Amino acid sequence: MIEIKNITKTFDGRKVVKDVSFKFEQGKTNLIIGESGCGKTTILKLMVGLHQIDSGSVFFNNKDFPKLSPLEQQEIRQKIGMLFQGGALFDSLNVEQNVQFPLDMFTNLSEAEKKERVNFCLERVKLTNKNHLFPAELSGGMKKRAALARAISNKPEYLFCDEPNSGLDPKTSIIIDTLIKEITEDFNITTVIVTHDMNSVIEIGEKIMFIHEGENYWSGTKQEILKANNKELKDFVFASEFMKMAIHGN
Repeated sequence: MIEIKNITKTFDGRKVVKDVSFKFEQGKTNLIIGESGCGKTTILKLMVGLHQIDSGSVFFNNKDFPKLSPLEQQEIRQKIGMLFQGGALFDSLNVEQNVQFPLDMFTNLSEAEKKERVNFCLERVKLTNKNHLFPAELSGGMKKRAALARAISNKPEYLFCDEPNSGLDPKTSIIIDTLIKEITEDFNITTVIVTHDMNSVIEIGEKIMFIHEGENYWSGTKQEILKANNKELKDFVFASEFMKMAIHGN
């Protein structure tokens, strides 16, 4: 479980995250949603320590991350898997080498054990026998799946996904969403997904936090989101053509 309490961040005199609190539950897909520029990616970066918070707390299983020693923070980072917006695969490494990279960095596994884990992860994201392809040889969806395999290779307790469907067509987006949800449930991971894609919210959103102008304007479930009495949330939700079709049946 991850909990953020009253976190705040200011850049160049402008407060971009304003006293935000939320609990991200283990074994669930926890979504941070909102318009571009609302502060949701900044919140994710604050949670993993890529930015330093001005005030507040970030708890990983009751340990306040900003107050830990560098060594203790590193121990938690090794339990985090990251799926970056663009995939962020190493162009000079093939798929197998990309997925194995965290194992080389953070484990003492034998080469045979590493290969076994790599093949398991590739099979899990439906990239069996794609080990020796390079990123330039992959489609956009395959790159995201390879990046997801890398994110789970070191058996993380926490999985952070920044706009995992960015640049993907709707069919491929559904595949990525489904894989993330299945992996979250199968391995009981605390998964945090930053997105503005309402398709993802309706398909896999379990716990949802809506950020507007740096504040937590609403939180709840996907079942509750359509009934929420919140103008800013409604404006965001119903701006989506997908949601218009879902509501009006067209």
